[in-house]
Amino acid sequence: MANILLAQRGSTPTQTVGEKWVYNFINRHDEIKTRFSRRYNHQRAKCEDPKIILEWFNRVQITIMQYGIIPEDIYNFDETGFAMGLVATAKVVTRAEMLGRPFLIQPGNREWVTSIECINSTGWVLPPCIIFKGKVHIEGWYQDPALPADWRIEVSENGWTTDQIGLRWLQKVFIPATTSRTTGRYRLLILDGHGSHLTPQFDQICTENDIIPICMPAHSSHLLQPLDVGCFSPLKRAYGRLIEDKTRLGFNHIDKLDFLEAYLKACIAIFSSDNIKSGFSATGLIPLNPD
Repeated sequence: MANILLAQRGSTPTQTVGEKWVYNFINRHDEIKTRFSRRYNHQRAKCEDPKIILEWFNRVQITIMQYGIIPEDIYNFDETGFAMGLVATAKVVTRAEMLGRPFLIQPGNREWVTSIECINSTGWVLPPCIIFKGKVHIEGWYQDPALPADWRIEVSENGWTTDQIGLRWLQKVFIPATTSRTTGRYRLLILDGHGSHLTPQFDQICTENDIIPICMPAHSSHLLQPLDVGCFSPLKRAYGRLIEDKTRLGFNHIDKLDFLEAYLKACIAIFSSDNIKSGFSATGLIPLNPD
């Protein structure tokens, strides 16, 4: 643009800006500055289209009105994953002349664990479903007296959820935990488009139990999902700090019992009524607010 403006002056020979023109221009204007750009997923950017977001809120509003769903019967569920021995990034005090970043030893176990979590708009959380990598259940997982009796533990080949685990979560966790607390007739269950949430069997069980599942637009959970906005990031940080504490005490391997102990403490710290409510509020769901 600057070169175009110079050319329009008609000077001979045609002038162009110098190599440091941009740098000097920015220094002369306090109202602008340079910043590094961030890589951003194309699909995520596409789903931030105001039209797509407005369509989502219209669909939520129509569903709520159609079934007479009251705010107390609105839920959000999703999975989040953990590398079992991964500690949180932390600030440490070092000598002023030290260059580079200091190292923090990580425990050796990177085994993947998934937790299915579900929250209610009034500020309470359902028992989690923990999915370990494995083929069989181990009796020792259940012998810690501090572990709540209503926590559910599943196993899969890779520590990820499956269609069948999703179904069992619906039947063994969600329905028993919410039926007696349902105020109206229908429960609204907000979820993402993960394959284990969209099976015909999952939909059939929902229909039989007056549960209305509604899927967010793809790649939009960072904006529209209460669990993502209000809980999952601080939950992972809290878990990572607890693992870091164990590392500083000399632990060099985190096993499944260590995970359960740390995850319980992280859940107690993070799934507060205020955090849950703010997740629903920040995503414009309670109260309904597309803006």
